[in-house]
Amino acid sequence: MRFDVITLFPELLEPWLATGVTRRAFAHGQVQVRLWTPRAFADGAYRRVDDRPFGGGPGMVMLAEPLWRCWRAVRADRGLPPQRPPGAPPDVPTVLFSPAGQRLSHAVVARHAAAQAPGAILLCGRYEGIDQRFIDACVDEEISLGDFVLSGGELAALALLDAVARLQPGVLGDGASAEQDSFHPALDGLLDAPHYTRPEVWDGPAGPQSVPPVLLSGHHGRIAAWRRQQRLLRTAQARPDLLQAAHAAGRLSPDDWAWLASQGYNQEF
Repeated sequence: MRFDVITLFPELLEPWLATGVTRRAFAHGQVQVRLWTPRAFADGAYRRVDDRPFGGGPGMVMLAEPLWRCWRAVRADRGLPPQRPPGAPPDVPTVLFSPAGQRLSHAVVARHAAAQAPGAILLCGRYEGIDQRFIDACVDEEISLGDFVLSGGELAALALLDAVARLQPGVLGDGASAEQDSFHPALDGLLDAPHYTRPEVWDGPAGPQSVPPVLLSGHHGRIAAWRRQQRLLRTAQARPDLLQAAHAAGRLSPDDWAWLASQGYNQEF
């Protein structure tokens, strides 16, 4: 799959693509990433890509024309018609990172990470935003990281690319690692259980603290049951909405609810 990132600051993304465990996905071509700057498609000696907003107000707005030229060049480089027929479904979706978008979730990541997915054209806004006429003409999907505003869409683009890369076969050292992540369907969409490592007793600020004995027992069945309980408890405490979603999807058993009830939680919480 291929992702084309339209950004005014490609230098922000370049180091990240060569760093960390997910670099395997980019180095081996499982996830191809190409960086494009609309400045290369702007007019004049200064390659201007923004201007003052009509109607007044603070800040600047990204111009539609350089983005339009860049977008067409990306499509041509992909071997696609430079312009989609009116009303045609997106062949390769154009994604804008925007406060108005749907919240980035595991389901959104999994859709873009699927083997048959074509990737996307990722559009990173800056300043006060992008001329709405370009958004109306070219953007198919809007994604938000949450209810806050960043200086640009580059961090959001990196978040999507990192999450997509993690789901590619062979990128993580253990093929089951991604399946043990929070929100994954393999965990019924729950939060992950807490993790521990050496030493068995850590003398920290709260005094000596031991690893839960069940994790040292070597009994795989008891360990799996303990982790399930911890996932349920952690989700009930921190994200009850996820627990209710798992319940609505039929993923919680009577034993799950019985254990939660023993901890003071029930289906009405």
